[in-house]
Amino acid sequence: MDATIAAISTAMSASGIGIVRISGEKAMDVIANIYRSKNGKKDIREVGSHTIHYGFIYDGEEVVDEVLVMIMKGPHTYTGEDTVEIDCHGGVYAMKRVLETVLKNGAIIAEPGEFTKRAFLNGRLDLSQAEAVMDVIQAKNSMALKSSVEQLKGSVQKAIREIRARLLHQIAYIETALDDPEHFDLTGYPQELLEIVEKESENISNLLKTADDGRMIQEGIKTVILGKPNAGKSSLLNFLVGEDRAIVTEIAGTTRDILEEYISLNGITLRMIDTAGIRETEDIVEKIGVGKAKQMAEDADLILYVVDSSLPLDENDREIMELLSGRKSIVIYNKTDLEAAVSIEELKEKTGSPVIPVSVVEETGLRQLEDEIRRMFFHGELSFNDEVYITNARHKAALEEAKESLKLVKESINMGMAEDFFSIDLMSAYESLGRIVGESVGEDLVNEIFSKFCVGK
Repeated sequence: MDATIAAISTAMSASGIGIVRISGEKAMDVIANIYRSKNGKKDIREVGSHTIHYGFIYDGEEVVDEVLVMIMKGPHTYTGEDTVEIDCHGGVYAMKRVLETVLKNGAIIAEPGEFTKRAFLNGRLDLSQAEAVMDVIQAKNSMALKSSVEQLKGSVQKAIREIRARLLHQIAYIETALDDPEHFDLTGYPQELLEIVEKESENISNLLKTADDGRMIQEGIKTVILGKPNAGKSSLLNFLVGEDRAIVTEIAGTTRDILEEYISLNGITLRMIDTAGIRETEDIVEKIGVGKAKQMAEDADLILYVVDSSLPLDENDREIMELLSGRKSIVIYNKTDLEAAVSIEELKEKTGSPVIPVSVVEETGLRQLEDEIRRMFFHGELSFNDEVYITNARHKAALEEAKESLKLVKESINMGMAEDFFSIDLMSAYESLGRIVGESVGEDLVNEIFSKFCVGK
């Protein structure tokens, strides 16, 4: 990490302000070479840390841009190194010219995620917090943002470190007792350890229970819209999205492929998937679309079954109802502005699912749909004050491995095996948890994680 790195940290589009970030041991020398204050004050290397200065960036004797320069001296910076941020005008060309000038004077271009990688390597963040940085940037809704901010503040780190500390205490006790049996008596210890391991397994299980909610908070609820042709599926999608993304006509079978959109309903993100209408058909293309619809339904978190309330149920509806079995689903009782041919009570009885009356024409029913989805998935309001949500697939896998290792410890105790067997599997659980916070990971994994970050972060 000897090199001083630089990158544009804001989006490459016309905007009011653009930020060029510099970090490394030569950051102050780089900015001193190119910055001049308006009134020619002292060398910027001599100013206090965490101060802002007004002046100009020069490339030789050419003025590049009028800027504000923020000076932050390590170790109390994001990366732990001397850091400079240049606030220039937000034009794409202006930002590029400032960056080019920085690179000409001793910095090299940063790799994706390299600023955050340095923060991790310098001990400013653990790996779970570093990953939360990108989650904050990519958050699609208020829930995802709150969850990511809590992880950035260390919610996952705290929970994992507490479990690891308790496991490490038991590992150390066993190893010490085995090395010095004269002063440590392990009589009765296996039963005591069993209670401890069961408690830590429960703690890990409680974290794993949040993983499904966490995934849906972060990625959105995978929601598949099913129904017969012309039931109003595409109209519902357009109503929820707020614009005409799906083709809507009176011709049955218009949608023949999968349409996907992300929408936010009062802080809940739905990954909406509109599908071909399900019916018996001889049309080859439409038949493929119907097959895809059924396949998508099998993988859905939620199925919205759209029923045209002005038409009686038929064999196609019964086929759709079979797809709802064992899955979370909501029946959209559509076209309530027309005379009903099927009742809400009949649909509740046949599907066992909640039924929400909706009229796309009159724009009614959206609030009831929001409330039902929240009740169905999140059991009311989500709280991020005292519960940790696991939103990262890598974290979930490590927790599952740790739980399996603790299961082996319990089996060894119940089989009356020697204490050194306990220590081996306890250490395995300890190391699995360590991968979450970055204490048991190799360089290749670290590089892979940070390669997914944007440049400049």
